[in-house]
Amino acid sequence: MRLSDLPKGSPAVVDRVDDAHASDPIAQRLRDLGFVEGEPVRVVAIGPLGADPLLIQIGSTRFALRRSEAARVMVSAQVAA
Repeated sequence: MRLSDLPKGSPAVVDRVDDAHASDPIAQRLRDLGFVEGEPVRVVAIGPLGADPLLIQIGSTRFALRRSEAARVMVSAQVAA
């Protein structure tokens, strides 16, 4: 599932960041920010009317991402225990 499709508040874990093309600077920046395999992530808030930006929490840090940027991050939803 793409991070952009994750329901608000649902816990997930990052699987990978997809590159749009070779040497993709946005994908590399996402990795530099901590969007790496195994990191817990969740959507904290969604922009007005379900639009941009998405407020994403990874670890204890929050980032505002465009929906197109969040769509590059593949996640696995976590089942609540």
